[in-house]
Amino acid sequence: MACSGSSILLFFVFLFLHPSLLLSLPVQDSFLQCLSKNSELSFPFSTILYTPKNSSYTTILQSSAQNPRFTTPSLPKPEFIVTPLQESHIQAAVICSKQLGIHLRVLSGGHDYEGLSYVSEIEKPFIVVNLAKLRSISVDIDDNSAWVQAGATNGELYYRIAEKSKTRGFPAGLATTLGIGGHITGGAYGSMLRKYGIAVDNVIDARIVDVHGRVLDRKAMGKDLFWAIRGGGGGSFGIITAWKVKLVPVPSTVTVFQITKTLEQGAIKILNRWQQVADKLDEDLFIRVYLKLAGAGNGGKKTVSTTYISLFLGDAKRLLQVMQDSFPELGLTRQDCIETSWINSVLHLAGYSNDTAP
Repeated sequence: MACSGSSILLFFVFLFLHPSLLLSLPVQDSFLQCLSKNSELSFPFSTILYTPKNSSYTTILQSSAQNPRFTTPSLPKPEFIVTPLQESHIQAAVICSKQLGIHLRVLSGGHDYEGLSYVSEIEKPFIVVNLAKLRSISVDIDDNSAWVQAGATNGELYYRIAEKSKTRGFPAGLATTLGIGGHITGGAYGSMLRKYGIAVDNVIDARIVDVHGRVLDRKAMGKDLFWAIRGGGGGSFGIITAWKVKLVPVPSTVTVFQITKTLEQGAIKILNRWQQVADKLDEDLFIRVYLKLAGAGNGGKKTVSTTYISLFLGDAKRLLQVMQDSFPELGLTRQDCIETSWINSVLHLAGYSNDTAP
């Protein structure tokens, strides 16, 4: 016998009035019904939810997983992945995870090398809220600020700033694929930290979904929570949906260089000297050093090389004077220096070739 429309309606009304019954349903079905119940607007949530049965599930899971050790078949996988399109979807996901006892992981860019944003070996079942589709960026040069959603990357933010101004930048990380949402919650060290501090020092406001599913801005969350989310780690206090950041001035011409020294070229003495002067250099000058094994291939003699990679907020002439006064041991010459724009320096420091377009 076919069920009448009124009978079906009564069933769902009864189900919503008794949410504990959702727990007896399969996890995905329970979650979908709960999402619909806790959303103000009608939305086909099945279109933003991916289970292992979906052909796109593995692609989406691995697309932001930067450490392949945590994507092996033997490790636990999320029951499903939610890819919210707006804040209300995150609110509903938080409420339903809490109601149904499902552990929740939050992923923005995936540069979480411990896999904490997409793997859970203790809390099961678990789901992943992937913020990749929340990547809107609004730059206001007059206000010297930008709102950036949590799923956007560093590179996207830098590019949008450069579109509006050649003399503004933002002091965050070097990797252009870092998800800005999680990156800033961890502090966000970058190449302009000696002059402007790290990214969290330049956060003006934020939007966060708390454990109760409420959306809070800086005023609503209070000073303690606003302090905690700026460096306290991703997912610790809620889900960041957007940051408002302060832009910083950059010169129209900056200078980058990269110099490598091996043991045979006095690498140990130079590195020791760099450690002595690094904190005393001009605040416009950022230098970092990579150490690696070199010359081991094709039967060559093994050695250790040190590579000095730098950004200077100024032209080559002033950089050469600064280096001569403070770190002449490195032997920097004009031929080593590349004058460029700030946005192009981002690509250089990220390891792209000098002819790569932003």
